Amino acid sequence: MINAHSYAAYDPKSPLKSWDFQRRDVGDDDVQIDILYCGVCHSDLHFARSEWMPVTYPQVVGHEIIGKVVAAGKNVSKHKVGDLVGVGCIVDSCRHCESCKEDLENYCLEGMQGTYMGVEKQTGQRTQGGYSTVIVVDEHYVLRIPKELDPAKAGPLLCAGITLYSPLRHWHAGPGKTVGIVGLGGLGHMGVKLAHAMGAKVVLFTTSPDKVADGKKLGADDVIISKNEEEMARYAGKLDLIVNTVSVSHNLDPFINLLKLDGTMVLVGAPATPHPSPQVFPMLMRRRSLAGSGIGGIKETQEMLDFCAENNVMPEVEMTSIQDINQAWDRVVKSDVKYRFVIDMATLKTEKPAAS
Repeated sequence: MINAHSYAAYDPKSPLKSWDFQRRDVGDDDVQIDILYCGVCHSDLHFARSEWMPVTYPQVVGHEIIGKVVAAGKNVSKHKVGDLVGVGCIVDSCRHCESCKEDLENYCLEGMQGTYMGVEKQTGQRTQGGYSTVIVVDEHYVLRIPKELDPAKAGPLLCAGITLYSPLRHWHAGPGKTVGIVGLGGLGHMGVKLAHAMGAKVVLFTTSPDKVADGKKLGADDVIISKNEEEMARYAGKLDLIVNTVSVSHNLDPFINLLKLDGTMVLVGAPATPHPSPQVFPMLMRRRSLAGSGIGGIKETQEMLDFCAENNVMPEVEMTSIQDINQAWDRVVKSDVKYRFVIDMATLKTEKPAAS
């Protein structure tokens, strides 16, 4: 077994603190990764605090992992020792259902295994995430990080990046299309950057007037204060696609009214309490659609990384230490970060092992 040092949640309310545990040994199809950086996703908080489902503790979260391969099993062919690699939200799936065969492991019909809160087929133990020194993952679920991407900033692409890239690609964002992005946070800022890089006209919707300048700097062609009915009316019936990143319950009707005939609003934010049900009549009269999308498969995630490398699309990040992770989480809850925290895991490796 491989010793790992981490910061873990011990219960739904206490601050994260040190925990030592063991990873499985490197199997024939596995790579062992020395973790260099790990992004901080709001999902980390939701899971650690049992807001979405019951959690067995201690639990290590983190699924925006960047690191270097330090060991590889005998069957590994995609990665070698010394390679810069990433691990996102998925570390396993059934591999034989229709979704997996179509490279949509994120929609595995038997249930994908998350980087945390999953179950390892190899050991039957719970998966533990990236707020740790090391991880062992089957090579199929390990991603190549292009040399053009700054490893200190690339982690959020593996969740926030692919969460926005996948619906933008699926619903054909590009030249001639007008795309709305609702919310300018960790997800939304990536939506603005990616939709702009794809060639779409990008309209950002935010409740915060102080984000107007940032939105335009990041690539939005227009920024609308969504609480202002007159501003919203300017885009009534004009949007081909809206990607809604907001993770708190809110009224969807004002945004649905902005869609063209056959327009679609895609929900990627996951509120702890449901959105109010939208009115049906405005959807019927314009054949509008309301959809959802969740991350992406391994093939599409690699495509996204390559797209970002080719188009110089990178998250806006603030570095933090593992020792400051609880303060960082407090700031995430307050939306006081522009726009994603990344943990420098060197700060974890200098700590002494936790007391047993």
